[in-house]
Amino acid sequence: MTTTPAAPHMSVGAMPEGVTLPLPRQNLGVEEERQVRKQELAAAFRLFARFGFSEGVAGHITARDPENPSAFWVNPFGTAFSRIRVSDLILVDHDGKLLEGKRPVNNAAFCIHSEVHRARPDVVAAAHTHSLHGKAFSSLGVPLEPITQDACAFFEDHGIYSDYRGVVNDTEEGRRIGVALGEGKAVVLQNHGLLTVGASVAEAAWYFITMERSCQAQLLAMAAGEPKLIDPETARMVRDQISGPLPGWFQFRPLWDQITEEQPGLFD
Repeated sequence: MTTTPAAPHMSVGAMPEGVTLPLPRQNLGVEEERQVRKQELAAAFRLFARFGFSEGVAGHITARDPENPSAFWVNPFGTAFSRIRVSDLILVDHDGKLLEGKRPVNNAAFCIHSEVHRARPDVVAAAHTHSLHGKAFSSLGVPLEPITQDACAFFEDHGIYSDYRGVVNDTEEGRRIGVALGEGKAVVLQNHGLLTVGASVAEAAWYFITMERSCQAQLLAMAAGEPKLIDPETARMVRDQISGPLPGWFQFRPLWDQITEEQPGLFD
């Protein structure tokens, strides 16, 4: 990990001369970039397991391959999030062909993620699981409201897909999910759960984690009374302060440091 001075759009105070913050490594070769994405992917699965986001065999996170952008790395079908290692990840193209690996892909993962990646060339990673508060919130068919600072990250930057038709078994539904996502960082899949995207695996994973917790906060607030909304101008300002590819990556770093130190076997 290289360190450089703090970049724009990250809210940090004045730092003494010579003090730096970690930033993503730049100008990596294809093999190095692939390894970074796969390591972040394995770490994200371990973290999702820790947060309780797994539900049987449901859920998937994908990372676009840096050499073959029409293919993505994903978890093998039926492997517990808590056990996934870098060596377990499989490579699938947008037509569902297994390019690398010895386990099958979850068909729903292929149908959703292939179309999301196709619709958003700017996206490196996408995350979707059946997390408890995300799926409970999705049943309401409403957007996240700017009731907290953290929720402002999603203000006017997420969509709602309201056409649930059962387990996703065809790419046409994946295409419609991509349309509902639009240019946002996330989409609420009504009666299903959440999906987030990012310019790195770390960003997509962080936004899933904080979106799930923001759904929990809104459900709690709605149960207690009528939440007071942050005004739109302030919500937009806060969104621009706390979200984006770099802040998303950076907010994932403490979790990355913790899980990789505690579970170095994920790199196998």
